[in-house]
Amino acid sequence: MLKITNVRKSFNKNEILKGVDLTVEKGDVVVILGPSGSGKTTLLRILDFLETADSGELEFDEIKTPFVHANKKTILNVRRKTGFVYQNYNLFANKTALENVMEGLVTARKIPKDQARQIAENALKKVGMLDRKNYYPSQLSGGQQQRVGIARAIAPNPDVVLFDEPTSALDPELVGEILSVIKELAKEGTTMIIVTHEMSFAEEVASQVIFMDGGVVVEKGTSQEIFNHPKEDRTKQFLQRVLKNVEYVI
Repeated sequence: MLKITNVRKSFNKNEILKGVDLTVEKGDVVVILGPSGSGKTTLLRILDFLETADSGELEFDEIKTPFVHANKKTILNVRRKTGFVYQNYNLFANKTALENVMEGLVTARKIPKDQARQIAENALKKVGMLDRKNYYPSQLSGGQQQRVGIARAIAPNPDVVLFDEPTSALDPELVGEILSVIKELAKEGTTMIIVTHEMSFAEEVASQVIFMDGGVVVEKGTSQEIFNHPKEDRTKQFLQRVLKNVEYVI
């Protein structure tokens, strides 16, 4: 379904991604783990052409292109197949929850307003926000704003939803409500790529876990393999540090 090969990216002389490969099949929940600065968010943004890769190739169903040669039409086609959930919500402050979800449907996808309204209301209902459809972002908690952000991402029924640390900007007591929404999407078979620091959540939902460090994929495998039987010393060190009470033989 989705495959990237040998993706590289530098900012000035700092090489952030050093030849990353990734394959995602329909229905997969791919969780990307790693320390800050490992290249996780950059990789996710490159997938949606929010950043420009220096090299590498993309295959996404019928789309096949080197990243650097992707034209506007190709980029638009990729974005129509993806939904993106941002760390900091990225909602329009002057639009209601409903209008925020409708905006991309009407402007980017040219869906008639009445139809877009119905689609948006269905998406808000799915994330438990239909009763607040007429609220503005300033009237919503961080968790509620992020649920609107998820509704916006899933409303067009994309082939894959990209989550960039969707709970990182939330107070701890609000994290659970967002993770619950994502778990429900996983149960429904939504294809997702999730960058997160929530380890127990990752272990529960992931069909594939990728551990990145220093701009490379250090190790990948099933949730069971990575969390219970990691092979690489760097993976073991990372998990020991973030899981505290877990020990591996290094």
